Amino acid sequence: MAIGSGVKNPFMRVMAGETVSPPPVWIMRQAGRYLPEYLETRKKAGSFLDLCFNPDRAVEVTLQPIRRFGFDASILFSDILVVPQALSRNLDFVEGTGPVMTPIRADEITGIDGAGFHDHLAPVYETVRRLRAELSDNTALIGFCGAPWTVATYMIAGRGTPDQAPARLFALEHPAAFDRLLMLLADHSAQYLSRQIDAGADVVQIFDSWAGVLDEGLFERCAILPVKRIVDQLRGKHGNVPIIGFPKGSGSRFDNYRQKTGVDVLGLDWTVPLDQAARLQADGPVQGNLDPMRLVAGGEALVTGVRAILDRLGNGPLVFNLGHGVVPETPVSHVEELIRLVRAGDHGR
Repeated sequence: MAIGSGVKNPFMRVMAGETVSPPPVWIMRQAGRYLPEYLETRKKAGSFLDLCFNPDRAVEVTLQPIRRFGFDASILFSDILVVPQALSRNLDFVEGTGPVMTPIRADEITGIDGAGFHDHLAPVYETVRRLRAELSDNTALIGFCGAPWTVATYMIAGRGTPDQAPARLFALEHPAAFDRLLMLLADHSAQYLSRQIDAGADVVQIFDSWAGVLDEGLFERCAILPVKRIVDQLRGKHGNVPIIGFPKGSGSRFDNYRQKTGVDVLGLDWTVPLDQAARLQADGPVQGNLDPMRLVAGGEALVTGVRAILDRLGNGPLVFNLGHGVVPETPVSHVEELIRLVRAGDHGR
């Protein structure tokens, strides 16, 4: 689905910088625990990782929200931590806890060589191939990876933490080892995204879910430079494939993130003021940024949130999305109402 070749899909038109009214819509984590059909498939799959690495079931859960809601884009069902797992780091998903890994030591980083990396991820590439064959040309396919900083936080702490203090401390106490880890993750993530594009992904998104905990110096070193390294490598092989950057919680640092990293589209979390979002939109497409709790609440809270975004950003290149992933307690009917509001064509009035 190359941009500039008569593409009619509204999502891809926005990726190219067009203003589309009503804007295209999809939501992060749109395939997941709020859907009854997902829960049924998840029971059959066994573990979460078994689901990610079974192309039949990964394709099925990726397509479920497309069938139900008709989103303008579909995103590969996988997890950001399959990259360190493919680098021979152990990974498990514990019910009620989330991902658990053995924390990496500074002296172990030089021993990571990436042997067997793509063999391990071959089922993911197969899933992408099957998805692109199943999806119509009117539905874009998004591939993704975690940004090196966010992935590294889990590798160092062994699990998610409230403020990623273990990774921040590691970066300060072992700067050479940490920079090596970030660059290693950047290079393998670029390869991973490149293979997804080869398999049929139209767009890729880089999720930096923990960018907001970094101070100014660490932000440049940990959130900017590794993502730029990924973008530069993708530009060399796939020059026209759009790249979405999502540095969640970055506040004022969103202002030059696009320029410093080279991403095409900025994914905005719900804390970004709409005036700031409009300034960012003047430089290119933006994606976001409804608070997921408004989707849970529904009613006037949902209507007000959707209208505010459309009123402020609807006259520029916008992909309507949440400011982070949909949460499990979200009623399906509220997602249906969200789509109705966005597609009403009159800013919900």
